[in-house]
Amino acid sequence: MPRILIAGCGYVGRVTAGIFHAAGWKVEAWTRSPESAQKLSDLPFPIHAVDIGSFDQVRNAAAEFDWVVHCASSRGGDAEQYRCVYLEGGKNLLRALPRAHLLFTSSTSVYPQADGSWIDESASAEPVQETGRILRKTEDLVLGARGIVVRVAGIYGPGRSFLLERFFAGNAIIDPKHDRFINQVHRDDVASAIFFLIQQDCAGIFNVVDDQPMLRSECYEWLAEELQRLVPPHGTAVSSSKRGDSDKRVSNKKLKALGWSPRYPTFAEAMRKSILPSQNLPKR
Repeated sequence: MPRILIAGCGYVGRVTAGIFHAAGWKVEAWTRSPESAQKLSDLPFPIHAVDIGSFDQVRNAAAEFDWVVHCASSRGGDAEQYRCVYLEGGKNLLRALPRAHLLFTSSTSVYPQADGSWIDESASAEPVQETGRILRKTEDLVLGARGIVVRVAGIYGPGRSFLLERFFAGNAIIDPKHDRFINQVHRDDVASAIFFLIQQDCAGIFNVVDDQPMLRSECYEWLAEELQRLVPPHGTAVSSSKRGDSDKRVSNKKLKALGWSPRYPTFAEAMRKSILPSQNLPKR
Protein backbone atom coordinates (compact mmCIF):
# COMPACT_ATOMS: atom_id res chain seq x y z
CA MET A 1 0.00 0.00 0.00
CA PRO A 2 1.60 3.33 -1.05
CA ARG A 3 1.96 5.93 1.67
CA ILE A 4 1.57 9.68 1.25
CA LEU A 5 2.08 12.70 3.47
CA ILE A 6 -0.07 15.79 2.96
CA ALA A 7 2.03 18.59 4.43
CA GLY A 8 -0.63 21.25 4.86
CA CYS A 9 -4.13 19.91 5.50
CA GLY A 10 -5.98 23.12 4.65
CA TYR A 11 -8.52 24.11 2.00
CA VAL A 12 -6.85 22.08 -0.76
CA GLY A 13 -4.90 19.59 1.32
CA ARG A 14 -7.91 18.19 3.13
CA VAL A 15 -9.70 17.35 -0.13
CA THR A 16 -6.50 15.96 -1.63
CA ALA A 17 -5.95 13.73 1.38
CA GLY A 18 -9.52 12.46 1.08
CA ILE A 19 -9.02 11.46 -2.55
CA PHE A 20 -5.90 9.45 -1.77
CA HIS A 21 -7.54 7.82 1.24
CA ALA A 22 -10.56 6.82 -0.85
CA ALA A 23 -8.19 5.31 -3.44
CA GLY A 24 -6.65 3.04 -0.83
CA TRP A 25 -3.47 4.95 -0.05
CA LYS A 26 -2.17 5.15 3.51
CA VAL A 27 -2.52 8.85 4.29
CA GLU A 28 -1.01 11.02 6.99
CA ALA A 29 -1.59 14.76 7.16
CA TRP A 30 0.20 17.59 8.94
CA THR A 31 -1.13 20.95 9.97
CA ARG A 32 0.77 23.72 11.68
CA SER A 33 -1.03 24.09 15.01
CA PRO A 34 -2.39 21.66 17.61
CA GLU A 35 -5.69 23.57 17.43
CA SER A 36 -6.02 22.87 13.71
CA ALA A 37 -5.08 19.23 14.22
CA GLN A 38 -7.77 18.89 16.88
CA LYS A 39 -10.41 20.38 14.57
CA LEU A 40 -9.53 17.79 11.92
CA SER A 41 -9.35 14.85 14.31
CA ASP A 42 -12.55 13.33 12.92
CA LEU A 43 -10.93 12.62 9.54
CA PRO A 44 -10.30 8.94 8.74
CA PHE A 45 -6.50 9.27 8.75
CA PRO A 46 -3.98 10.57 11.30
CA ILE A 47 -3.46 14.33 11.65
CA HIS A 48 -0.38 15.70 13.40
CA ALA A 49 0.61 19.23 14.36
CA VAL A 50 3.92 19.87 12.62
CA ASP A 51 5.40 23.22 11.63
CA ILE A 52 7.32 22.36 8.46
CA GLY A 53 9.36 25.55 8.88
CA SER A 54 11.04 23.83 11.83
CA PHE A 55 13.47 21.08 10.84
CA ASP A 56 13.39 19.58 14.33
CA GLN A 57 9.62 19.18 14.17
CA VAL A 58 9.77 17.67 10.67
CA ARG A 59 12.58 15.29 11.64
CA ASN A 60 10.76 14.15 14.79
CA ALA A 61 7.53 13.46 12.88
CA ALA A 62 9.16 11.90 9.81
CA ALA A 63 8.23 8.39 8.74
CA GLU A 64 8.53 6.34 5.54
CA PHE A 65 6.51 7.92 2.74
CA ASP A 66 6.44 7.27 -0.98
CA TRP A 67 5.15 10.77 -1.74
CA VAL A 68 4.93 14.12 0.01
CA VAL A 69 2.55 16.87 -1.11
CA HIS A 70 3.87 20.25 0.05
CA CYS A 71 0.67 22.30 0.03
CA ALA A 72 1.07 24.30 3.23
CA SER A 73 -0.26 27.85 3.18
CA SER A 74 1.45 31.09 4.14
CA ARG A 75 -2.00 32.37 5.18
CA GLY A 76 -1.43 35.61 3.29
CA GLY A 77 1.82 36.33 5.08
CA ASP A 78 4.72 38.53 4.02
CA ALA A 79 7.93 37.52 2.27
CA GLU A 80 9.47 36.23 5.48
CA GLN A 81 6.48 33.98 6.07
CA TYR A 82 6.71 32.75 2.46
CA ARG A 83 10.37 31.93 2.96
CA CYS A 84 9.65 30.01 6.16
CA VAL A 85 6.67 28.02 4.90
CA TYR A 86 7.57 27.38 1.29
CA LEU A 87 11.34 27.47 0.88
CA GLU A 88 12.51 26.37 4.33
CA GLY A 89 9.57 23.99 4.54
CA GLY A 90 10.60 22.41 1.24
CA LYS A 91 14.21 22.10 2.35
CA ASN A 92 13.17 20.49 5.62
CA LEU A 93 10.89 17.96 3.91
CA LEU A 94 13.58 16.96 1.42
CA ARG A 95 16.22 16.69 4.13
CA ALA A 96 14.12 14.68 6.59
CA LEU A 97 12.39 12.52 3.95
CA PRO A 98 15.07 11.89 1.31
CA ARG A 99 13.44 8.76 -0.13
CA ALA A 100 10.05 10.34 -0.80
CA HIS A 101 9.03 12.00 -4.05
CA LEU A 102 7.88 15.60 -3.56
CA LEU A 103 5.06 17.57 -5.20
CA PHE A 104 4.92 21.30 -4.50
CA THR A 105 1.87 23.51 -5.05
CA SER A 106 3.23 26.76 -6.44
CA SER A 107 1.29 29.54 -8.17
CA THR A 108 0.70 30.95 -11.66
CA SER A 109 1.64 34.29 -10.09
CA VAL A 110 5.26 33.42 -10.94
CA TYR A 111 4.41 34.37 -14.53
CA PRO A 112 4.85 38.18 -14.74
CA GLN A 113 3.47 38.64 -18.27
CA ALA A 114 1.19 41.67 -18.58
CA ASP A 115 0.14 41.71 -22.24
CA GLY A 116 -2.86 39.36 -22.12
CA SER A 117 -1.02 36.66 -24.06
CA TRP A 118 -1.46 32.90 -23.74
CA ILE A 119 1.41 31.28 -21.86
CA ASP A 120 2.43 27.74 -21.03
CA GLU A 121 5.05 26.12 -18.83
CA SER A 122 7.85 27.14 -21.19
CA ALA A 123 7.11 30.86 -20.70
CA SER A 124 9.42 33.11 -18.71
CA ALA A 125 8.77 32.93 -14.97
CA GLU A 126 10.73 35.75 -13.38
CA PRO A 127 8.45 37.32 -10.75
CA VAL A 128 8.80 40.96 -9.80
CA GLN A 129 7.62 40.57 -6.21
CA GLU A 130 9.81 38.98 -3.53
CA THR A 131 7.06 36.51 -2.61
CA GLY A 132 6.99 35.25 -6.19
CA ARG A 133 10.78 34.93 -6.26
CA ILE A 134 10.63 32.78 -3.13
CA LEU A 135 8.11 30.50 -4.85
CA ARG A 136 10.49 30.18 -7.80
CA LYS A 137 13.38 29.26 -5.51
CA THR A 138 11.19 26.58 -3.96
CA GLU A 139 10.22 25.33 -7.41
CA ASP A 140 13.89 25.00 -8.39
CA LEU A 141 14.57 23.14 -5.16
CA VAL A 142 11.82 20.62 -5.90
CA LEU A 143 12.72 20.26 -9.57
CA GLY A 144 16.33 19.65 -8.59
CA ALA A 145 15.09 16.67 -6.58
CA ARG A 146 13.15 15.42 -9.65
CA GLY A 147 9.84 16.35 -8.10
CA ILE A 148 6.62 17.83 -9.45
CA VAL A 149 5.70 21.52 -9.40
CA VAL A 150 2.08 22.47 -10.00
CA ARG A 151 1.53 26.14 -10.74
CA VAL A 152 -1.98 26.67 -9.44
CA ALA A 153 -4.23 29.52 -10.57
CA GLY A 154 -6.52 31.44 -8.20
CA ILE A 155 -8.31 28.83 -6.12
CA TYR A 156 -12.01 29.02 -5.42
CA GLY A 157 -14.71 26.62 -4.33
CA PRO A 158 -17.36 26.11 -1.64
CA GLY A 159 -17.05 28.95 0.86
CA ARG A 160 -14.24 30.66 -1.03
CA SER A 161 -14.31 33.01 -4.02
CA PHE A 162 -12.71 36.44 -3.82
CA LEU A 163 -14.71 37.64 -6.84
CA LEU A 164 -18.01 36.54 -5.33
CA GLU A 165 -17.09 37.99 -1.93
CA ARG A 166 -16.30 41.38 -3.44
CA PHE A 167 -19.46 41.28 -5.52
CA PHE A 168 -21.72 40.58 -2.52
CA ALA A 169 -19.86 43.08 -0.33
CA GLY A 170 -20.38 45.83 -2.89
CA ASN A 171 -16.63 46.30 -3.28
CA ALA A 172 -16.43 45.10 -6.87
CA ILE A 173 -15.28 47.69 -9.41
CA ILE A 174 -14.97 47.41 -13.17
CA ASP A 175 -11.90 49.29 -14.33
CA PRO A 176 -12.04 49.58 -18.15
CA LYS A 177 -8.55 51.09 -18.31
CA HIS A 178 -6.94 48.30 -16.29
CA ASP A 179 -9.11 45.28 -17.00
CA ARG A 180 -7.15 42.05 -16.91
CA PHE A 181 -7.55 38.33 -17.35
CA ILE A 182 -8.31 36.25 -14.28
CA ASN A 183 -6.98 32.67 -14.20
CA GLN A 184 -8.89 30.47 -11.78
CA VAL A 185 -9.39 26.84 -10.84
CA HIS A 186 -11.84 25.03 -8.58
CA ARG A 187 -10.41 23.52 -5.41
CA ASP A 188 -11.60 20.02 -6.34
CA ASP A 189 -9.82 20.25 -9.68
CA VAL A 190 -6.56 21.14 -7.93
CA ALA A 191 -6.92 18.05 -5.76
CA SER A 192 -7.75 15.84 -8.75
CA ALA A 193 -4.75 17.20 -10.68
CA ILE A 194 -2.43 16.37 -7.77
CA PHE A 195 -3.84 12.84 -7.58
CA PHE A 196 -3.56 12.43 -11.35
CA LEU A 197 0.05 13.59 -11.59
CA ILE A 198 1.24 11.41 -8.72
CA GLN A 199 -0.45 8.45 -10.37
CA GLN A 200 1.54 9.24 -13.53
CA ASP A 201 4.77 9.22 -11.50
CA CYS A 202 6.20 12.03 -13.61
CA ALA A 203 8.32 15.10 -12.92
CA GLY A 204 8.38 18.71 -14.07
CA ILE A 205 6.13 21.78 -14.11
CA PHE A 206 2.39 21.69 -14.80
CA ASN A 207 -0.12 24.53 -14.86
CA VAL A 208 -3.34 23.74 -13.00
CA VAL A 209 -6.03 26.10 -14.27
CA ASP A 210 -9.46 25.83 -15.85
CA ASP A 211 -10.12 25.98 -19.59
CA GLN A 212 -11.30 29.56 -19.90
CA PRO A 213 -9.55 32.61 -18.44
CA MET A 214 -11.95 35.54 -18.16
CA LEU A 215 -11.56 39.27 -17.97
CA ARG A 216 -12.36 40.54 -14.50
CA SER A 217 -15.16 42.66 -15.99
CA GLU A 218 -16.66 39.58 -17.66
CA CYS A 219 -16.73 37.74 -14.34
CA TYR A 220 -18.60 40.57 -12.62
CA GLU A 221 -20.97 41.07 -15.54
CA TRP A 222 -21.77 37.35 -15.59
CA LEU A 223 -22.46 37.35 -11.84
CA ALA A 224 -24.76 40.35 -12.20
CA GLU A 225 -26.77 38.67 -14.94
CA GLU A 226 -26.89 35.30 -13.23
CA LEU A 227 -27.96 36.78 -9.88
CA GLN A 228 -30.18 39.48 -11.40
CA ARG A 229 -28.28 42.23 -9.64
CA LEU A 230 -26.72 45.49 -10.71
CA VAL A 231 -23.44 45.42 -12.61
CA PRO A 232 -20.65 46.85 -10.40
CA PRO A 233 -19.78 50.49 -11.05
CA HIS A 234 -16.90 51.62 -13.24
CA GLY A 235 -13.93 53.13 -11.45
CA THR A 236 -10.27 52.69 -10.67
CA ALA A 237 -9.43 49.36 -9.06
CA VAL A 238 -6.80 49.27 -6.32
CA SER A 239 -4.62 46.18 -6.27
CA SER A 240 -4.10 44.33 -2.99
CA SER A 241 -2.09 41.46 -4.45
CA LYS A 242 1.10 40.64 -2.57
CA ARG A 243 2.32 38.58 -5.51
CA GLY A 244 2.03 41.41 -8.01
CA ASP A 245 -0.44 42.14 -10.79
CA SER A 246 -0.15 40.60 -14.21
CA ASP A 247 -2.35 40.10 -17.26
CA LYS A 248 -2.03 36.77 -19.00
CA ARG A 249 -3.99 33.70 -20.03
CA VAL A 250 -2.50 30.53 -18.57
CA SER A 251 -2.80 27.34 -20.60
CA ASN A 252 -3.50 23.89 -19.14
CA LYS A 253 -2.80 22.03 -22.42
CA LYS A 254 0.28 20.22 -21.10
CA LEU A 255 -1.65 18.66 -18.23
CA LYS A 256 -4.69 17.88 -20.39
CA ALA A 257 -2.48 16.20 -22.98
CA LEU A 258 -1.62 13.61 -20.32
CA GLY A 259 -5.31 12.78 -19.88
CA TRP A 260 -6.44 15.06 -17.05
CA SER A 261 -9.51 17.25 -17.46
CA PRO A 262 -11.17 19.65 -15.01
CA ARG A 263 -14.54 18.79 -13.54
CA TYR A 264 -15.34 22.50 -13.71
CA PRO A 265 -13.86 23.77 -17.00
CA THR A 266 -15.30 27.28 -16.68
CA PHE A 267 -16.06 29.84 -13.98
CA ALA A 268 -19.75 29.87 -14.98
CA GLU A 269 -20.13 26.10 -14.73
CA ALA A 270 -18.42 25.96 -11.34
CA MET A 271 -20.53 28.81 -10.00
CA ARG A 272 -23.78 27.18 -11.09
CA LYS A 273 -22.94 23.65 -9.91
CA SER A 274 -20.72 24.15 -6.86
CA ILE A 275 -20.61 27.70 -5.50
CA LEU A 276 -23.92 29.53 -5.84
CA PRO A 277 -26.09 26.63 -4.57
CA SER A 278 -24.26 26.88 -1.23
CA GLN A 279 -25.22 30.55 -0.94
CA ASN A 280 -28.93 29.70 -0.51
CA LEU A 281 -29.88 32.31 -3.08
CA PRO A 282 -33.40 32.50 -4.52
CA LYS A 283 -33.73 30.84 -7.91
CA ARG A 284 -34.25 32.95 -11.00
